[in-house]
Amino acid sequence: MSLLGIDVGTTGCKAIAFNEEGEIIAQAYGEYPLIHLQKGWSELDSKVVWDIVANAVKKVASQTKNDPIEAFAVSSQGEAVTPISKSGEILDNAITTFDYRTIGIEKELGEKMSKLEIMQITGMPLSPITTVAKLIWLKRNKPEVYNNTWKFLGFEDFIVYKMGLEPTVDYSLASRTMFFDIINKCWSEKMFHLADVDMNLFPKAKPSGTVIGEVPSSVADELGLETGVVGVTGGHDQPCGALGAGIIRSGEVMDATGTVECIAPAFSEPVINEKMIDGNFCCYCHVVEGLYVTLGFVASGGVILRWYRDNFAQTELAEAEARGRDVYDILMEQASDNVSTVMLLPHFSGAGTPSLDGESKGAILGLTLSTEKGDIIKGILEGISFEIKLNLEMLADAGVIINEIRAIGGGAKSEKWLQLKADMFGKKVVALDVSEGVCLGAIILAGTAIGKYPSVHAAVEQLVKPKRVYLPRDEVKQQYDERLKIYAAIYPAIHRISYRL
Repeated sequence: MSLLGIDVGTTGCKAIAFNEEGEIIAQAYGEYPLIHLQKGWSELDSKVVWDIVANAVKKVASQTKNDPIEAFAVSSQGEAVTPISKSGEILDNAITTFDYRTIGIEKELGEKMSKLEIMQITGMPLSPITTVAKLIWLKRNKPEVYNNTWKFLGFEDFIVYKMGLEPTVDYSLASRTMFFDIINKCWSEKMFHLADVDMNLFPKAKPSGTVIGEVPSSVADELGLETGVVGVTGGHDQPCGALGAGIIRSGEVMDATGTVECIAPAFSEPVINEKMIDGNFCCYCHVVEGLYVTLGFVASGGVILRWYRDNFAQTELAEAEARGRDVYDILMEQASDNVSTVMLLPHFSGAGTPSLDGESKGAILGLTLSTEKGDIIKGILEGISFEIKLNLEMLADAGVIINEIRAIGGGAKSEKWLQLKADMFGKKVVALDVSEGVCLGAIILAGTAIGKYPSVHAAVEQLVKPKRVYLPRDEVKQQYDERLKIYAAIYPAIHRISYRL
């Protein structure tokens, strides 16, 4: 038997089948284009998304005839919803998270209800990216779409619906809409009233890991699946990734390094206060029952290393090709073993949390004629990590407990970077032997729901294995503590210059 995880991202999707031991036995990936009808707009054609997802599922199903898929769960991007008519017609594109046509709507909402009151209900800081703002815009500008909509479906519930099941959203993805009451675990009548949106336009919300039903035989035949495949509620992609990283206890933090670097701390009681609002930190339902998560992120994480590679590492690229090595391994070897003499502000794509400043620019400070490549590379690693450190400190100050960091993603392959993080964060950093953590989190939910694992906790103990532990070195930590004071002053000092640039 096998379990299928489907991950629907902003620009592509993965379908991965795992056996009961958590080993990947088949996978497929497909990309779909973002649509930019105007400057600042970002949409997805949900018809195209479904075609790509269906094709990926077909490919995986064709490779798992000896280990038939028994159950599936979907992880997906947040905020975006697709309007569906009663007859099943897709009425319009889905407006993706970082679409800025809605700027200003959040201020209107803030005049009707305070930021704190909104967060006390929804756990979401007031912002223009929420589903609430998107639907207010849609109702004003495309009333014919709104008036003919039967359901607005996030990409988790949209895929479930297209696979022939009753559209059902889990609590974590429902939380991302800012229509969901994270305390009482239900849709919030107060928020729907605030936005003047009909609550009946949203699907049922259920806990992650809830059985929805069996895929109808007609759909199963079309996708190449066996009969009797069970659909299970999954979750928002970041909490699913956190589960795949073994984040199942309060105080544990996922640190995922990819294009964006994102941390996801888990905690047992909701943390909602002015400090969370000031840091633009959310507080919403984890896919693990009884836990909540928040997110902190650096908008330009590992992508800055790619920028360096493409523009300044021609020699290293040639060496990597000649020797059959990964160029990033060569760059990491070049990184200085000492604290870098330069500082880098990693705002190459604007600032993530806590400032959420899309106009901020990257900067490198402290350059001299003695600066070497290794100093720049180490400065890149430190700059990204300093930004995460600021997030961790603000979250701790707001009341979020942080005990242990669990590292996944491309950055988790670098021993030098992980030791740097342990030193800078002053926390134990655990490198995990985890591949495709988001889909792994989804299949843990699916497998537990159909009884393959006795519990989510038992599944994590079985499937998520620590590879190496990095402990902070006191002397280096003290150096970074002093350097952090300088780093924290950079953005306030130069952000006006960034705007002028």
